Amino acid sequence: MRGFLVLEDGTIFEGEVFGAAREVLGEVVFATGMTGYQESLTDPSYCGQILVASYPLIGNYGVNPSDSQSHRVQVWGYAIKELCTSPSHRLSDGTLDEFLREHDVPGISGIDTRSLIRRLRNHGTMKGGIGSGDSKKLLEKIRLMVHPEEYNLVANVSTKEIRIFENEGSKTVCLFDCGMKSNILNELRKLFRVIQLPFDTPAEKVRELDPDGIFISNGPGNPAHPEMLSTTVRTLAELKEDFPMMGICLGHQLLSLMLGARTYKLKFGHRGINQPVRFEDRVYITSQNHGFAVDRDSAEEAGLEITVVNLNDGTVEGMRHKELPIFSVQFHPEAHPGPQDTSFLFDRFRKMLEGT
Repeated sequence: MRGFLVLEDGTIFEGEVFGAAREVLGEVVFATGMTGYQESLTDPSYCGQILVASYPLIGNYGVNPSDSQSHRVQVWGYAIKELCTSPSHRLSDGTLDEFLREHDVPGISGIDTRSLIRRLRNHGTMKGGIGSGDSKKLLEKIRLMVHPEEYNLVANVSTKEIRIFENEGSKTVCLFDCGMKSNILNELRKLFRVIQLPFDTPAEKVRELDPDGIFISNGPGNPAHPEMLSTTVRTLAELKEDFPMMGICLGHQLLSLMLGARTYKLKFGHRGINQPVRFEDRVYITSQNHGFAVDRDSAEEAGLEITVVNLNDGTVEGMRHKELPIFSVQFHPEAHPGPQDTSFLFDRFRKMLEGT
């Protein structure tokens, strides 16, 4: 079926619809990874967004049960250059088209993704939509739609109940689930007894659970959304004097806000598995997925030490408090972009809890 991807500036890209046969609206963003499309599709940080893949061939190794980062496809739409309908991999148990249809997510293939991504790089991310009907009517809907960031997207992807993962003899960590990737939970479970919490769990409940430390996960949307400020950020502020804390991605932004810094929206964000950062006089290639960043000047005014910097644009990629046992990173140390990764940060958190 012929279809369209339409941007709010009126640009129209024609292609072939695959996945779910329905219309969808969202924020159009792009990612630069050559592999890892299943991990990206199931990353809750993409909630509210139509994801564009920069690599031209997608679906060639199919999908499998072990690569998903959550229980469902989290992107609202998917745009690619070429769709592989006959994947080849020993672990594959289905095609990308079947995967999107199973989760009721529309996609579009055959579009000029290079031209689309250049437009997003030049003008910034935009509202957009995928559909197969009248492109002019779709454009009208896009221009009238409320931007997804106006909603509290974290509420859509956070756990609804407390879950406990035992690890006998280990320290206990309360994990604020703001849209957690499963690899984060996997890394934490290697080292800790983990209590997974809804994002809006109050401070009194956390104290009742008597953890040794607090961890804040990744997630979608604007970190300074009023509902996030009145729940997670407020709770962290009430607990900061009592517990060591670590945050990743959105968790980094929420901790920075709690400690007095500000956040701002990036022009087109950092989304991919090849982002270079400088940390402790070394360069690491990191996996990233975020559209907001912490403002450096406000962080330094708040007494935070900037520990990690993005080498592409100089933005803040990590911080720590100069007195309290609190630190965070913007990138994803659990995502394994290469053989020399940053998963040692989880071990540093363990040593912080153990006082070593």
